[in-house]
This record gives sequence, structure tokens and C-alpha cells, in this order.
Amino acid sequence: MTARELKVGDPAPDFRASAVGGKYGSGQEVTLGDFRGTPLVLYFYPKDDTPGCTTQACGLRDAWGEIKSRATIFGVSVDPAKSHTRFIEKFKLPFPLLSDSEKKMVNAYGVWGEKSFMGKKYMGTERSTFVIDRQGKISAIFRKVKPGEHVDLVKSALNKDEK
Repeated sequence: MTARELKVGDPAPDFRASAVGGKYGSGQEVTLGDFRGTPLVLYFYPKDDTPGCTTQACGLRDAWGEIKSRATIFGVSVDPAKSHTRFIEKFKLPFPLLSDSEKKMVNAYGVWGEKSFMGKKYMGTERSTFVIDRQGKISAIFRKVKPGEHVDLVKSALNKDEK
């Protein structure tokens, strides 16, 4: 867990992760610094190819024509690159996914924690999105996002960043 919860205006935590899909193909390492000067959306989701995560990813896919020129977007989960590749291919996702199997990003962004489902407690990723401005500062945070509402939140945040 992070020492404190991230807030709008904070510098985004640096990261180094393997990107799969889009222009990154079967895998290429990326860092936060690679995107300085470009708005960046990091959306953290629990697991590839599950109902909510599929709804969320396909919402972005379906709005891709409208948002691709406005920001770089990465989905982030603790799934391995091989799982990401299958997810991307199955749903024809045009944007890359980051594999955070060592849980460094989910911890740095404060989205790894205890969850519960049907009375069982377990550790997992909270569905959260961070919009990072051109200077590397967090300009919007959406926590516990409802998958069907996600794309509208992202578009709204990008509209504000452009003003």
C-alpha cells in the first residue's frame, strides 16, 4: 500500500511495465517518462476476460475513434502478458495493456487491497482510473468505477484537460 492516498495534483508515481498490444505488439517495456508531454490514462482493472473488465475495455474500444488522439491509454492488471494478448485478440482491443504481475504499479497507485465477494475476502485490484496531464501530474482520479460508466468519465476528464 502507498503511504498516503494519491490526490488530484500529485505527481503520478513512476512505473516500468511491459506493454502488450497496439503499437507494442507482443511486449515492450514502458515508463511514465516515455509519455511526458502527452495526456495519459491508466485504468486499473481486476482481471482479463471477466464480465465487468470486458464491458470496461469494450467501452473504450468502441469510443476509440473519439479518444485515441486525445490521450495514450493503458489498461493495467496483474495478469501476465500472455493473458493480455488473448484478451486483446478476443475483443479486438486497439489500445495496449500493461502487465503488473509483480504488483508494483497497483501498490504505487494504491489500488491493491482487500476485496470481498460472496462473503469471501481476498486481495485484488480496485477498478480505478488515473488521468495524468502532460506534465506528469494527476488531473483526475476515478475510484471503484462502474464498468459501463467508465468511458464517459474518461471522455469528460479529457475534455477538461483540453481546456
